[in-house]
Amino acid sequence: MNKYLLSVTAMAFVWTANAQQSNTLTDKDYAHAESFLSYNTEQLVDHGRVSPNWLPGDKFWYRVLTPQGSEFILVDPVKKTRGQAFDQQKLAVAISTATGKTYEANKLPFRTFSFSDDLRSISISADGKSWKCDLQSYQCTPDNAMVGQSAAHSRRRGGGDEVASPDGSLVAYIKDYNLWVRNIKTGKETQLTADGIKDFGYATDNAGWKSSDGPIVRWSPDSKKIATFKQDQRNVGDMYLVSTNVGHPTLKSWKYPLPGDKEIAMITRVIINVDEPKVINIQVAPDPHRATLSDDIASSGTFDDVDWTTDASKLAFVSTSRDHKQEKFRIADAATGTVKEVFEETVATQYESGQGTINWRYLAKTNEIIWFSERDNWGHLYLYDALTGKVKNQITKGDWAVTELLKVDEKNRLIYFLADGREPGNPYFSHLYKVGFNGKGLTLLSPGEGNHQITLSPGENYFIDSYSKADVPPVTVLRDLNGKLISTLEKTDISRLQASGWKAPIPVTLKAHDGQTDIYGLMYVPTQLDPNKKYPIINNIYPGPQGGSVGSWSFASAHGDCQALAELGFVVVQIEGTSNPLRSKSYHDMNYGHMSENTLPDQVTAMQQLAQKYPYIDINKAGIWGHSGGGFATAAAMFRFPDFFKVGISESGNHDNRNYEDDWGERYIGLLIPQADGVSNYEAQANQNYAKNLKGKLMLAHGLMDDNVPPYNTLLVIEALEKANKDYDLVVFPNNAHGYGQNSYYMMRRRWDYFVKNLAGAETPKEYILKSKTDPRNSAQ
Repeated sequence: MNKYLLSVTAMAFVWTANAQQSNTLTDKDYAHAESFLSYNTEQLVDHGRVSPNWLPGDKFWYRVLTPQGSEFILVDPVKKTRGQAFDQQKLAVAISTATGKTYEANKLPFRTFSFSDDLRSISISADGKSWKCDLQSYQCTPDNAMVGQSAAHSRRRGGGDEVASPDGSLVAYIKDYNLWVRNIKTGKETQLTADGIKDFGYATDNAGWKSSDGPIVRWSPDSKKIATFKQDQRNVGDMYLVSTNVGHPTLKSWKYPLPGDKEIAMITRVIINVDEPKVINIQVAPDPHRATLSDDIASSGTFDDVDWTTDASKLAFVSTSRDHKQEKFRIADAATGTVKEVFEETVATQYESGQGTINWRYLAKTNEIIWFSERDNWGHLYLYDALTGKVKNQITKGDWAVTELLKVDEKNRLIYFLADGREPGNPYFSHLYKVGFNGKGLTLLSPGEGNHQITLSPGENYFIDSYSKADVPPVTVLRDLNGKLISTLEKTDISRLQASGWKAPIPVTLKAHDGQTDIYGLMYVPTQLDPNKKYPIINNIYPGPQGGSVGSWSFASAHGDCQALAELGFVVVQIEGTSNPLRSKSYHDMNYGHMSENTLPDQVTAMQQLAQKYPYIDINKAGIWGHSGGGFATAAAMFRFPDFFKVGISESGNHDNRNYEDDWGERYIGLLIPQADGVSNYEAQANQNYAKNLKGKLMLAHGLMDDNVPPYNTLLVIEALEKANKDYDLVVFPNNAHGYGQNSYYMMRRRWDYFVKNLAGAETPKEYILKSKTDPRNSAQ
């Protein structure tokens, strides 16, 4: 045989053998990864979440999922009983008889129902019709009134774009920039204001990045007055987005102030009498559209930083400066609008009132104020004299942080609150405590290691406590306000989840870039980990500073697609870097004014520490991805640490905070200050200025109808990359907003492909389709 032919044949054999040994992922591999997404894992969790539906007397029922289907549990805290809400077999027969269809006892055709006050009957919807079922005779009859009752109930709760009065008789709503009320019983509509105009209307909700058609109001306890404002955004700059469609596009424009703008949205505070409509101007200058939580002055679910007295004679409120450095506590006379200046707090960086809730209360009966402050470097509560504006005493103290003020018992002078970091272990674990106004008698009410999620009963005599850790499933119990155990409601069973091959993330404790500060995170490794192999490492980042990469430290069957991505051959990490909340003030302020650091020095050193501890991590193949603030951080990582991060995916990033809503940057960076050379303090933090440093593979993604982070943020980076002659990859969603909607699964699959190809050097299946599935236990509903 010809020697040349022999050589060619041998070479072909070698190439074929190498090709067969190359790393090629298949549909089966992706399907395996998909099995770790929440829509697959959650259906394998039994006796999990308890979502109470409250009844008179602090009774409640809830639906719990079991391997067989659903169980409905009724709990009476007073009688200390827990049991089946009804005989599910008898009810299944009754519903089957009424509807002509056959239903199983554990697959009843509803998720929710309405008990009668005497608990003798329930109203349900099945097969598009409403039924009332007697729980003694177990017979169901048509209930044509249920739909109307449900609609009225929704209105009483303030459903849609209406806010209900405390007595449920009225709902407030906006019409033609003015505030109106409608009587629920009669349907009569009454106009409360008349001078509202476009961009200067009453109770209008627009924070630039977030808006709704519902009114921002706070009803007085007697349902006779409304506290609200007239929002002036007439001279605020506009933001524009353009739809993608056949024919002429639709232009969306709205008021969206930016850092450094001369004009931002301002609010003129008012009190409105409802019975005989009258607008009473609160006699202070207009305030910036700000609150102690954020610029969305309804971010806690109602009109933030206002508090009526019980008799509705006075309204306490807090005014926040544009840069969040100054808070003024004020009390207005509801009849005249005159204002008493009580006290103010000024901080060097930015003030916050806690996490997710407003942590101050005005106690008119005793002329006292409970106030939240980080003045001793930790978030604590202080008792003020409302007459003098002086501190009477510090209520809580220590190297731990109050996060949420849940209940104030004025009669017994007790405060119930959530706090992080007081118990040993992870400082992000939350617990419930009580303490006296005088700071004495501090008591832990929620024992048990882990993160505690607390739900107070409507009567505030009991609380449901679900506690867990990222690697330990929840136990849910019912306790009274002294912390006494009344009943163990559920112990979450994950045996079916574990049998599927699922494994929990690994909690890790590391050092920040200063080499001293402890930081915490979660690590996800392949369930079939081969310790002798090397795995690229991917950082899923959200830098904050209003939150962190991990988010909730409670148990979850899936944390986004972290475990799914690990199953494709990676180690995935989420690391809480410095400058995030829930710890000390100095910790939170570590990057104040320099948000472009994005906790990246912490992320890099933490990943290096993990690689030293776990030899199977290939630190030379480091990737990173994030969304929104995480998209900002990802691009920064690729540009500022180009030799460390090899592959990045930046989704919907606020790459230049001069192009993002005014409040975020002005709160965490400070007011925009032009320098003598025309360069502002924001210039050095803009990602496009560092795009020329890119060495690795970068994918950018954005929704072109993103009204939170406008897409021009990403376009600035694209322009800079092109000017620098840098290659990049791009995914756009022409008609999607910030979260991509149904296209989020497409983005997820593209993310998997990008890391598999460019970080692991493997081939991917072509255009794998992720298919969200429903829990089969809900199939009857």
